[in-house]
Amino acid sequence: MARHWIDQGARRLHLVDLNGAFAGKPKNEPAIKAILKEVGSEIPVQLGGGIRDLDTIERCLDDGLTYVIIGTAAVKNPGFLHDACGAFPGHIIVGLDARDGKVAVDGWSKMTGHDVVDLAKKFEDYGVEAVIYTDIGRDGMLSGVNIEATVKLAQALRIPVIASGGIASMKDVKALCAVQGEGISGAITGRAIYEGTLDFRKAQAEADKLSKL
Repeated sequence: MARHWIDQGARRLHLVDLNGAFAGKPKNEPAIKAILKEVGSEIPVQLGGGIRDLDTIERCLDDGLTYVIIGTAAVKNPGFLHDACGAFPGHIIVGLDARDGKVAVDGWSKMTGHDVVDLAKKFEDYGVEAVIYTDIGRDGMLSGVNIEATVKLAQALRIPVIASGGIASMKDVKALCAVQGEGISGAITGRAIYEGTLDFRKAQAEADKLSKL
């Protein structure tokens, strides 16, 4: 599948170790290594799920990953995120999952009282490369991306925001391109391209065209 999406024009691969996210440590390393071997240095690859310590980050980067995504651990242990940004500058992305402006952790199973914008600004000061923002009320629902919340976050930050959650069709791609100038650098799509509600090649071509306008 990694080869397929590269051939379709993908500019970056987004991997999530779902077992790792729940276990608190990587669980799919053989599969991830196989993907990295196939991809080589063609495009950047980023991974999230179960990354909780500096040794794991170092191992991930040594394996060939370009970016490591820290989610739950960033919220629960900000000191770890701070250390990670210091040790691996330019390679750390924070994943913030939120519903109604509040951050969720542990595979979305627990809501926190943290405001997503306030937390993102704090992490920006630590030196993270970007923020992946997922509206968990929409992720996997094919219900459309939450443009308003994504723009609100992007406007509050200097670093790029990558949109995630609910991207279902070309309409969502066009809507995100229309607000790209607010600081939205990319979008992650999963279920839509596997179920066929979004033609990836056409979506990338449309995004390229709109980005040049």
